[in-house]
Amino acid sequence: MLAKLEQSAAAAGVRELKGTRHIVFVLPKAAKLEVLAHVPFKETLAAALARRKKKVEELVKSPIATDLPQGGLASWVMLDPAHAVFDQQTALRKAMQLVLGEKPERLVVAVYGTAAQRRRAAELAAYAAWINGARLPERKKEPGGTALQSIHLYGHRASDGFAGLRAVAEGNLLCRELTVLPPNELTPGSYRKQVRQIAKQHGWRHDEYDTARLRKMGAGAFTAVARGSAEQDAAIVHLRYRHPRAKRSIALVGKGICFDTGGHNLKPARYMLGMHKDMNGSAVALGILLAAAATKLPLQLDCWMAISRNDIGPRAYHQNEVVTALNGTTIEIVHTDAEGRMVLADTLALAARAKPDLIVDFATLTGSMHVAVGERYSGIFATSDALVRQAVAAGNAVGERVCAFPMDEDYDEALDSEIADVKQCTMEGEADHILAARFLKRFIGDRPWLHMDLSSAKCKGGLGAVATDVNGFGVAWGVEFLKAALTR
Repeated sequence: MLAKLEQSAAAAGVRELKGTRHIVFVLPKAAKLEVLAHVPFKETLAAALARRKKKVEELVKSPIATDLPQGGLASWVMLDPAHAVFDQQTALRKAMQLVLGEKPERLVVAVYGTAAQRRRAAELAAYAAWINGARLPERKKEPGGTALQSIHLYGHRASDGFAGLRAVAEGNLLCRELTVLPPNELTPGSYRKQVRQIAKQHGWRHDEYDTARLRKMGAGAFTAVARGSAEQDAAIVHLRYRHPRAKRSIALVGKGICFDTGGHNLKPARYMLGMHKDMNGSAVALGILLAAAATKLPLQLDCWMAISRNDIGPRAYHQNEVVTALNGTTIEIVHTDAEGRMVLADTLALAARAKPDLIVDFATLTGSMHVAVGERYSGIFATSDALVRQAVAAGNAVGERVCAFPMDEDYDEALDSEIADVKQCTMEGEADHILAARFLKRFIGDRPWLHMDLSSAKCKGGLGAVATDVNGFGVAWGVEFLKAALTR
């Protein structure tokens, strides 16, 4: 649940802030404090800067906290409009952490500058306060404090209460809440139940393709992965959102592996730890759907979630098996830990049958993408240069940065199989993020397609606006990308 937002267009002075216990001051970039008229407690800030031997413009990168004369705790940050959105979000996240660390129930945010500066600062600050004030699920005997209950914003008033930003924050929070749940709580069966309830709550059409139905349909790639689970509760879940004025149809596809042991090619403990988060791609797709529906984007959206586990057991699939995917492609199994591309293969083929105008998939798919870009970017592949440009622009606009990779046809030589249409992967692992994309492309038919390998789904210490390691990367990007699609 996100905090309630109260707004006041008036600037906050000493009188308005009387009794405030936790406050974030968001200032425009300035070389001297003297030019910042009407900002209260400048003397307190000046003394703190002098003690730290810092210049005021350093607040752009390094916010500081001070105690206020009336006993409150304040953080101070400056926003430079010349900086990238990601950098501004990072500064605001750091400023929020300085006060939210005390787990307050009420937070005051005061923005200053010109009308345009206050408006932009208010947007960034409201979003950062919402997503960082919420509490993710935890199972501690003594919980670590309550969630933020209310935000009072001074200096700008949005007539709609920043409804669009709130929707994105809610989608991001849903994504993170699902991703951090332990694997004994978020099983494929319980995940499906939660999605069913969410669909009912929001009036989305809902359908499930369980393993029996998928076997009958010939979805051999998905069911090969699902075979190893003692509980045969895997399924492809399909959600539909329809706007009456929609002119474009877009399919969102997400990898939902609720736990990944690696199968018979068992992961070592070091790499198996945290594999309950391997369903993050499906949570990103669901979070985008939630935000897009809340903002009533005039689109037809289909959300396809490939929900399963990759377990080890007597019935689990083996190396050298040949399975037949939903579109008739035969696949030679090379490594059972390359299960993500298997469940996505049939899910993409299923999504492509409806011939959407565009397919976008999300997956924590390959370790080689982590090697390529680390945890601060996610990698993308697309069927056209125009889609790449649109994806990069969306990432820059919302502070969720993506990096484009090549996907040339000659990479397919590495996936040539002597006994099947294609190898699932190679044992060498070289350029596996690219080979995985080339593999997936076989299952989209003639549809325009964009694939996001979520290497930044988890970033130690937070990323951009989000302070938690699990950051919901892709939700804000997806909403921005969809909004841009309306103009194309």
